Amino acid sequence: MTRWCLLSGLAVALAGAAPAASSTADALPACTPGRASTMPPTGPATLDSPRACRSSGPVLESARTSFTPSGYHHLGAGTTGDWGGVSGRFSVVDGSVRPQTYDFLVGRLMAKRDMGGGRIVWLEAGWAETGWATPGRQHIYTFDTNTNRWQFYDQYAVRPGDQVWLDIGTDRTGMWRAWLWWNNRWNLLTQQRLPLGTAARIEQYVEVHVDASRQTKIDVPKVTVDNVQLRPAGGGPARYWREDVPTETAAGMRGGFCLNWLTRYDTWTAGDC
Repeated sequence: MTRWCLLSGLAVALAGAAPAASSTADALPACTPGRASTMPPTGPATLDSPRACRSSGPVLESARTSFTPSGYHHLGAGTTGDWGGVSGRFSVVDGSVRPQTYDFLVGRLMAKRDMGGGRIVWLEAGWAETGWATPGRQHIYTFDTNTNRWQFYDQYAVRPGDQVWLDIGTDRTGMWRAWLWWNNRWNLLTQQRLPLGTAARIEQYVEVHVDASRQTKIDVPKVTVDNVQLRPAGGGPARYWREDVPTETAAGMRGGFCLNWLTRYDTWTAGDC
C-alpha cells in the first residue's frame, strides 16, 4: 500500500500522552514506567485485560503533509478478507537509515479499508527507525488516517535485539485500538474511531522507504516476525495466520531485500538478501 502522508521537513511537536479518549479507555489506569516484557502475553489485548493500562508518557508527533515520496519496499503479507484484529511479535534491528532524510524502516501491523476514489483509511502500530525522529534510534510508533500523524512513544525504550509484541483490534462498536505488551501488561497506545467498521483487511509488513531525493541502499539486518494471529470478524478465539487464510504476499526478493516464509504466514523473516 502506498503511504500518502509523511513528515514535511523535520518539524515536530510534543503532544499529550493519552490515546484518543473515550469513557471506557479513560477508566484504564495510567501505565507506570517499566521494562520490556520478559514473558509473552498472557491473554488478548482488551480493555478488560488484567492490569491493562493506557500509555501515559509524552508522544512526539509529526506534522501533517500531502507530500508523497517514492521508494517503498513492502515485505510481508495482507489478508484479502476482513478480520477483527491481529497480534504478533517483531524483532527490532538497526538499519542504515540516514539522518535528515525521509528514509525509514518499520516493522508493523495494520488494519485498513479501501474507501474508493483513491482514499484508504488505516491504523498501524509497530517499531520504527526514521531519518527525522531522533535518527539512529528505534521507537514504538502508531500512525492513523484520522490525524495523518506519526506518533512516537519514547517512554518505551526499544533497542536492536529486542522483541516487541503488538496488537491491533476493534470492539463491537467499531473503535480500533493499538496495544503494546510492555512491563508484562497490555499498554494502550491509541484508539481511533475510523470508518473501518468492525472488521478490516489486515497487513503484516517490514517496510523500507528510501528518500527519493537521495537514492541509496539501506541495509536491513534480518527482522524476525512470529506468533502472528488473526481474530475473526464478529468475535471468537484468535487463530494463527496460516495458508488457509486468503492472503496476498509481497515479492520474495525485491530491491536487494529477501522475504523468507518459515511458516506461511505466521512466522517469517525479512531483510538483506
